[in-house]
Amino acid sequence: MLAKNDLLAQEIREWLAARDILAFNLTSSPGAGKTTLLERTIRELGSARPISVIEGDQETLLDAERIKATGCSVVQVNTGAGCHLDAEMMRRALDTLDPPSGSLLFVENVGNLVCPALFDLGERSKVVVISVTEGSDKPLKYPHMFAAAGLVIINKTDLLPYVDFDLEACSRHARSVNPDVQIVPVSAVSGEGVIDWYTWIDAQ
Repeated sequence: MLAKNDLLAQEIREWLAARDILAFNLTSSPGAGKTTLLERTIRELGSARPISVIEGDQETLLDAERIKATGCSVVQVNTGAGCHLDAEMMRRALDTLDPPSGSLLFVENVGNLVCPALFDLGERSKVVVISVTEGSDKPLKYPHMFAAAGLVIINKTDLLPYVDFDLEACSRHARSVNPDVQIVPVSAVSGEGVIDWYTWIDAQ
């Protein structure tokens, strides 16, 4: 199953590259703030480059409706009992979405830090979003996801004064499973640190 998925993912990667579409696969636990971060990103970067979003959830259209309200093109993929998106779902979503050449494509994966680590979608990079409300040891509990990431975003830094979270320890844990991973602390609500997220996107 994984071999078939990887073959299709490579075809998707080549399709995206031929159209100069930069795709990022955003993963997180439920409630880490992926959708809020995407809303801000679309508002602040959308005038410079077209942005499209593939929304993955087990049920509902709630997140897709939030993204649609920004004026961004979005396709919802409901996985039912499934806990992740796979390359076949990605291909069908791309057929529907038809993102323009030279655009950014964000895939908001199902809220889960286990299964998405195993399934390549043809993206340029996986981006793991965690929040300061989740605990500093998250990278140690879900090492495969953090090992697969090109970037770790530590969100909700505006709550640091109110929670027991060690930013340095979390960063150290992430680099213990992925020495080269980049780490960006942000607050998607206040905007603190998001310029570093945008700089990372530009560098890709």
